[in-house]
Amino acid sequence: MGSEILASTAFGDTPGLAAAELPEPTDPLSRWHRAVALGGTGRYAAARADLGILARTRLDPGLRSLVESTRGSLLRQLGGHAAATAFDGRAAVTALAAASPARAEALADALTGLAADALGTGRLALAQRLLGRVEPLLPEAPARAEVRWHWVRAETALAGGAAAAALRDARIAVDLAAALPSVRHQVKSALLVAAATAASGDTVRSAELARQVDADCREHALLPLRWATAMLRAGVATPAESAAAGGEAADHAARIRALGGDFVGPRA
Repeated sequence: MGSEILASTAFGDTPGLAAAELPEPTDPLSRWHRAVALGGTGRYAAARADLGILARTRLDPGLRSLVESTRGSLLRQLGGHAAATAFDGRAAVTALAAASPARAEALADALTGLAADALGTGRLALAQRLLGRVEPLLPEAPARAEVRWHWVRAETALAGGAAAAALRDARIAVDLAAALPSVRHQVKSALLVAAATAASGDTVRSAELARQVDADCREHALLPLRWATAMLRAGVATPAESAAAGGEAADHAARIRALGGDFVGPRA
């Protein structure tokens, strides 16, 4: 029962469970699920603690790779793309030793993470090449891997000024995520649609979409996504709402820091 709760909190419809409601993991996979869940709600110090335990535990290569990818993801969420590269690179190498189909999942996660790292450090061409290496893995990987792939494709397109392509990938991610139980994947996909809509020039519609995303983040305690949504709202809303959203972003950032989230680079 406890393992099912942790899996649902990580990749299901109960991402916002309070720390006291999360059961103690009974095996490495459950501990990884708890780390993912904790990171998704901004409890970075607690997530790192679980990942640290896993780093000292003998694991099969597939799970070891996923753990390293998650360590990279936590850094990347806080702006540490360059530092995340070491973890994602280690995840990719480790994934090669995993058996199929675990190998496809682990390698897709690792290479998608490396693409996001490259994007965050301004290397768009490298990000595109890495995304190209992920695509053949997707038929054997879990559906969430394809959602993440479309996220990074959308973000890469946005960075390259291709708003229409970004919106297309973001909408595909929304459609794919709708078929998954993961609320977190659904909410982040919707956030990317709002961002791509703004880049396409329709800031009024973007603000409307962002308000709904904010409500979903609040309902499910998705603090990191709520911070990102507030940052978007501050840039697309009316002057009065923009000022309020900027204040919310600063408050969310302060809460994230209090929970062990050490930002790298610009923040609210």
